[in-house]
Amino acid sequence: MANEIWTIKRCLEWTKEYLAERGEEHPRLSAEWLLCAATGLARIDLYMRMDETLDAAQLETMHAAVVRRAKGEPLQYITGSTQFRMIDVACAPGVLIPRPETEMLVEEVLNYLDAEVLSPEAAARQRVELPWNDEVEQARKAEAALADERAAAERRAANLTAADEAALGSDVLGSRAYAEELADREAEEAAAQAAEAEAAEAEAMETPEPELDEYGIAIEDNDQQATPAQDAAEANVSAPAEPRTARVLEVGCGTGCISLSLAWERRGHVTCTATDIEPRAIDLATKNRDALGLTSDEVAFSLTNLVSSIPREEWGTFDVLVSNPPYIPTDVMRSLPHEVKDFEPDLALEGGADGLDIFRRLLNAAPYMLRAGGLFACELYEGALDAAAELCRQAGLSDVRIVHDLTDRPRIVRAIVTEPKQRI
Repeated sequence: MANEIWTIKRCLEWTKEYLAERGEEHPRLSAEWLLCAATGLARIDLYMRMDETLDAAQLETMHAAVVRRAKGEPLQYITGSTQFRMIDVACAPGVLIPRPETEMLVEEVLNYLDAEVLSPEAAARQRVELPWNDEVEQARKAEAALADERAAAERRAANLTAADEAALGSDVLGSRAYAEELADREAEEAAAQAAEAEAAEAEAMETPEPELDEYGIAIEDNDQQATPAQDAAEANVSAPAEPRTARVLEVGCGTGCISLSLAWERRGHVTCTATDIEPRAIDLATKNRDALGLTSDEVAFSLTNLVSSIPREEWGTFDVLVSNPPYIPTDVMRSLPHEVKDFEPDLALEGGADGLDIFRRLLNAAPYMLRAGGLFACELYEGALDAAAELCRQAGLSDVRIVHDLTDRPRIVRAIVTEPKQRI
């Protein structure tokens, strides 16, 4: 068998059949993932290079991977990575594998930040099509059309000679008189519309719209001068707050996928502090941060129990506390799929009798960590969301909502801290 020729096509088909016989739910997809990891090719490249032969090292890697997968080990651990929203994250045994549901948790946080933190006043000041902009353009077009008609009328009138008039009679005389009258009237109308257009354009230019970056945040322009009208208006209105950097606290970061996605997708506008009690998680998350080119100022990872390492001076300064904590109820742990129960860490999965043990501790910490109006958001077990929402209300949080995942199962609880607390 060592002397046999194994092309990509043959290896793909053999692996698919082998895994299917052992109960793999998606054998072809799994075979593609494993081949991509062994060869370094993208999935589309596999099909473009079906006749290429795998070398000895690739065959050895593929053989070991197929054996691991046949035993039920998750593909992400075997291939060493997975995709999460817009980024690729490294995965490794001992650290929870990111799930699609958690991508929705990131989306909830981004929606909140965009609406409430990053650009609240910018959202109201975003450049819109001012009502007079279209009027100015229409007036310009009308002016040009009228000028053309006036010139044509003048040409018609000028071309009528005295002989023409005598030969054609009063109808032509009337036509010439009408043409001259029309030309004069059109000239007056064009002048009036041009004056209106200039006035509207001047009014529009008095209040220039701010230049916005890709997230709708106004870009500073030190050369922009306020007009007298603006000065008068702003005398009775407080100046809008300067755009600021949002601060996010994540508890139980695992691979770092939540914090890294937030910082990556709103780079320059969001900084994250992320904690985990598992050293392997902190090491892996740091590796993922470095691979993305993010800095420790943008995403800082800390090995600690929940929020224990957060300096006292930073309490009450965070805009968001987000977490995908251990939330599987103890009784449910026994019924988890083999590849989850036997390969992923219990520490990152089990959440106590009702799945809310860690959630309760996070809920207790939220009013101390968040500023007034800050967001508390957690991904939880589908059967525990109603209880979690009620706990949030009992704790005095407001705007408590349950968010459903793509399969319409309740998955995320989010709430607002209205009254921050301080420990003496």
